Amino acid sequence: MIQCFGISKQAFYKRLRSQKTRRVQQQLIIRLIKDYRSKYGMRTGGIKLYKELKGDMNQLGIKIGRDKFYRVMRINNLLVPKTKRFHITTDSKHRLFKYKNLIKNKVPSRPEQLWVSDITYIKTQSGHSYLALVTDAYSKQIMGYKLASHMKTSLCIDALKMALKNRKYKNQKLIHHSDRGIQYCNPLYTGFAEQNGILMSMTEKYDPYENAIAERINRTLKYEYDLKRTIKNTKLAKKIVKRAVEIYNNKRPHFSLKLNTPNFVHLNKNVDYHSYKRNKQNLEVLTI
Repeated sequence: MIQCFGISKQAFYKRLRSQKTRRVQQQLIIRLIKDYRSKYGMRTGGIKLYKELKGDMNQLGIKIGRDKFYRVMRINNLLVPKTKRFHITTDSKHRLFKYKNLIKNKVPSRPEQLWVSDITYIKTQSGHSYLALVTDAYSKQIMGYKLASHMKTSLCIDALKMALKNRKYKNQKLIHHSDRGIQYCNPLYTGFAEQNGILMSMTEKYDPYENAIAERINRTLKYEYDLKRTIKNTKLAKKIVKRAVEIYNNKRPHFSLKLNTPNFVHLNKNVDYHSYKRNKQNLEVLTI
């Protein structure tokens, strides 16, 4: 019967063994992906997964290229779907003083030269909680954060206090950049920042790239570290956020950092800055 299809018995059984091997390898790859995501982020993309898991796959005797790796992910519904942001956390329609944009078309050249701040929301069963973040623009390290059930100015001040406590280069000049949200324009916030020698900078018009770093990190924490789902309460959300920040800073490789971690780059200053702006030709280096 086998010979009726124009192949030998030996070739037929060899093909069966090959197909069985591929199925076993696919199951191993799927398990590696799920294990990695459970530790470092449920929305880790294919490029990073392939890079991070290549050594493990080689140890298991799995020789697979990037395209075939993506195919395994696609067939098994493991690709990361695109998401949208719905909840607005910025209220810029107020009469408080708004600072000029000191970093327009400029990029940092060292850690703790430029910090970016933003607020995002976390859904809980009792309503929304709010997460304020302060991130170093050069190293992408989260310097400070605070999660609470309110969106008052004190939320942002507490995040900035943590960031200041975590500084490594305290004698260097520092710019704080944010949107024009009422929390960041509040004199309580700006006064606290300036008392600590920080120069204030704010977006001047709607431009998705003006505060792109802060927005990107917000999305990463929410969609890669299980913060997108509705969490039981704020207390549990705080534990998840703490774990997410720890992984993000110390274990998650970034393409913009040449696949180093934020903590490594913050301490070693060994990476050319990567901008998210589309037009990168007219960018200047910050000189403070």
